[in-house]
Amino acid sequence: MGGQYKITGDRYPRMRPARRRGRLAFVAVACATVLGVLGWGTLQLIDVFTGGDKASALGAAADCRTTAAKASASPAAVKLPKPAQVTVNVLNATTRSGLAQKTADELKKRGFRIGDVSNAPKEYDKKVQGAGLLLGPVTALKGSLPVLGAQLPGAERRTDAARKGAEVDLIIGNGFKGLTKPADADAALAALAAPQPTPAAEKKGC
Repeated sequence: MGGQYKITGDRYPRMRPARRRGRLAFVAVACATVLGVLGWGTLQLIDVFTGGDKASALGAAADCRTTAAKASASPAAVKLPKPAQVTVNVLNATTRSGLAQKTADELKKRGFRIGDVSNAPKEYDKKVQGAGLLLGPVTALKGSLPVLGAQLPGAERRTDAARKGAEVDLIIGNGFKGLTKPADADAALAALAAPQPTPAAEKKGC
């Protein structure tokens, strides 16, 4: 600058524009920080309201996959005795004569071994109202009794803890109308020996 004004000394005045630029930079940083915090908070709120549903859906899907895997696995085959390994005592508890022998002959044709064929003892005589009563030792509950029961599905099954041996009794009751058809009995035996898996996944709505 010329003329009558001269700048002396080694200190120079600060210019106003520099101070404004500093303020603008500070405001910009503050705004960016606020926007970042708001954005992060919004995402957290979204996760709070939607994360539970996603987790539940994922958990349900996992449960369904586990249940389906268990349902698709075939149950272990059950080892049942053959009819030739089962000795049956046929006892008539009705007033119809000849019924025990006729039933015993039919069971023999189906492969069963026949033991005693006679009238039922006094404790059962004329006291069995259903189709029949299957009686055997406790060990026969999951073996001989189910095999014999396939021949007469409507018969009641009982076990006697004091009973010795492996023989089972078929006590014919007043409601007896004959043994089931051989084909139906064979199908029932096959179902007992190889049980089918239960569709548990469908029951749970997967």
